Amino acid sequence: MKKLLLFIVICVTLASCGPQIYQAPSFSQVKSNHKVVAVLPFDVAIESRKLPKGVTPEMIQDEQRNYGYGIQSDVYGYFLKEMSKNKYTVNFQDVSKTNAILNNAGFSYSDLSLKSKDELCKLLGVDAVVSGKATMSKPMSDGAAIAVGLLVGAWGPTNTVNTTITIHEGNAGDLMWKYDYVASGSIGSTRQSLTNALMRNSSKKFPYKKS
Repeated sequence: MKKLLLFIVICVTLASCGPQIYQAPSFSQVKSNHKVVAVLPFDVAIESRKLPKGVTPEMIQDEQRNYGYGIQSDVYGYFLKEMSKNKYTVNFQDVSKTNAILNNAGFSYSDLSLKSKDELCKLLGVDAVVSGKATMSKPMSDGAAIAVGLLVGAWGPTNTVNTTITIHEGNAGDLMWKYDYVASGSIGSTRQSLTNALMRNSSKKFPYKKS
């Protein structure tokens, strides 16, 4: 009996760590009208209980912005490789064009989270937008780890990164698809390895993928 209970607990624990996926019931019909999709800079948050000496909140904000644009570029690069293999039913807008339009409209990185997705879709001239969040957490008993992360983009083995990638359609800006993924250890140690892990796993359920 005890072994059975232990087995159930282990199964529940493993399941809770797995990816969480949401898809709107109407998305199967809506996506047939989508031709061009834009990838937005990711919303990145670096959580820490204590900043080491010499590291300012402004430095953290700069790193969050750099990570956000970096993940955007990585995700677009992944889509570009898959498009070359004719795996998707849509095309993805070049991120250089996306960011130029946003910049010309006066939208800074921090402004994007305040704008509705339908507003951004109309501005960018696309049918939907892919966006996402990445929350990086690190126990700060050794706060210097953050300083190392800021300097070389590397994070320790106890680092955890909660990532989400979403799709919002352009007409009403409604959430159509959402994939939550948790990366830890070496997977979350660099931006590129984090993005690769997120895309490798989410691409299996990515709704624009040809059947």
